[in-house]
Amino acid sequence: MSKGALLLLVLILLIVSCIMAEPALSSTNLAENSWTPKTSMPTAGSGYGIGAAVVNGKIYVIGNDTHYEYDPATDAWSSKKPMPTPRYSCAIAACQNKIYVIGGVTYLNPNTGISTNCPLNEVYDPATDTWETKEPMPTARSQMEANTVNGKIYVIGGRTGGMYTTVAFNEVYDLANNSWTRKAPIPYPVVLYASAVVNNKIYVIGGQDEFDSSMNLDTNQIYDPETDTWSMGKSAPVIVWQATAGATTGIMAPKRIYVMGGIEGIAAPLNQNLVYDPAADVWSSGASMPFPRTGFTIAAVNDLLYAIGGNNGWTISYSENQQYIPFGYGTIPPEPEPEPFPTALVVTASGASATVVGIGLLVYFRKRKR
Repeated sequence: MSKGALLLLVLILLIVSCIMAEPALSSTNLAENSWTPKTSMPTAGSGYGIGAAVVNGKIYVIGNDTHYEYDPATDAWSSKKPMPTPRYSCAIAACQNKIYVIGGVTYLNPNTGISTNCPLNEVYDPATDTWETKEPMPTARSQMEANTVNGKIYVIGGRTGGMYTTVAFNEVYDLANNSWTRKAPIPYPVVLYASAVVNNKIYVIGGQDEFDSSMNLDTNQIYDPETDTWSMGKSAPVIVWQATAGATTGIMAPKRIYVMGGIEGIAAPLNQNLVYDPAADVWSSGASMPFPRTGFTIAAVNDLLYAIGGNNGWTISYSENQQYIPFGYGTIPPEPEPEPFPTALVVTASGASATVVGIGLLVYFRKRKR
């Protein structure tokens, strides 16, 4: 075989190998509907009423004087600046890369333990590890949740004082003008409910309604901010009180709401894991939590759920951090990341150039031979 033919053959083999070669996709090897222990919080924190929010793939756990950052990528914790006003049972939500801690119970006198509900709206910026104060909520209250939809934060229900002070208020904070407005009240005023957002609708599941004969509810109240209206979804299969909810987004796992834990009575926490499909309006069960607890928080990163902290419904606080892998995880192909220059075009252009060079060399060597 001539030198030219041999060189052309080598070039063709290189071109074929370049075209056929594809970057290997890393497999998570995660088993759906299963639990995995992760590194616990440095301390158990307040043990009650902590909350969490996610910014840039990191989880921030806040409550009383507790403020930790958890990085799921490294499974490591770090301490952050505590909020200016220590409090618990707050409403916490992330919006535009900042974390808003609204309302809650604060101590009038830490030495005596005398406390009161507050309307505070303190905002944390993870980029600078600093806090600032924004317009307070119109109604001082606690034991409620906050949810973000389209750049606004919705704080629904809650308690303004002791027993029989539950309100049906639906107060909305607008980041753009630092102001609050009131929207359609919730049909069943509740406290200590589970809540999550799917497709820009807010789901308020269970909770305690002091003015209802059954007290603790299995209701599924759905608020649509676009129309400012409420509707009812299928009720949970069991009573949901002091439970916590997290939602998957449909990117790495199908859109579902996972309602976990809760309590039946004093020192009687639950390890239940209820799964709600908003599209089909049906409930099912997932793998039970590794141990029963209440008062914990759930945060979702890349559709993996992290159940952090909590207590036994009485005097024992927990620092455990358990990762839950939801149903169907990894079955939805992730969208390819944008490339600075199309790979297919590069390969095609390189292949064409190599072919032209190869043919030119072959012609050159044949002419020399003649």
